[in-house]
Amino acid sequence: MSRLTITLDDELHRALKETAARQGRSITSIVEESLRLRGIRDQASASALVAQARARACLDSEQAVELAVDETRISRGQ
Repeated sequence: MSRLTITLDDELHRALKETAARQGRSITSIVEESLRLRGIRDQASASALVAQARARACLDSEQAVELAVDETRISRGQ
């Protein structure tokens, strides 16, 4: 497991701590969930998503990757 140090605005840090306490969760679990919701995936998960998209859409590898990249950009608002 890797460690990460980040700097947050005091109000955001306080809100994060309060949310964790209110939900009975760790700050780590909230941050990890937030990253996943933003589309941040490990290589294995990303590959599985591409394979799933390719199977559903009957696309070849190149077309599936292009579709996955496009959909990721759309979901991130880019």
